[in-house]
Amino acid sequence: MYESVSIKLPSKPEYVSIARLTASVLANNMGFNIEDIEDIKVAVGEACNNAILHGLNDNTNFDITFNVNSTRFECEVKDHGDGFDLQNYVEPDLSNPKVGGLGIFIMKSLMDQVEIKPAEDHGTVIRMIKTLD
Repeated sequence: MYESVSIKLPSKPEYVSIARLTASVLANNMGFNIEDIEDIKVAVGEACNNAILHGLNDNTNFDITFNVNSTRFECEVKDHGDGFDLQNYVEPDLSNPKVGGLGIFIMKSLMDQVEIKPAEDHGTVIRMIKTLD
């Protein structure tokens, strides 16, 4: 049985900390160690930053849903923008770093599973999972 927490936040950077703190509390309550909690917070922050960056504008919201049980932390971040072109996504060249474009790479390296898909109505959904060992 999952417990679910949903939040709707304004598409502004100053609200990302609310999502990160919520993720931290939930992961801590599940029993994740401090390193995993930090990884989860960074991944959630990156997903929120993407939602803000690729959402429609500052006057919209993005949605976050956390589903947790005793062993599985799941976070879904949905924006209402034009959608992400996953077909043309290229992994960053870490030997030739540039500003930006590392969010998806970071999320995938910190979480056990990351799925990016178009939202049913409009926008993009990033779904991330971390399993408690």
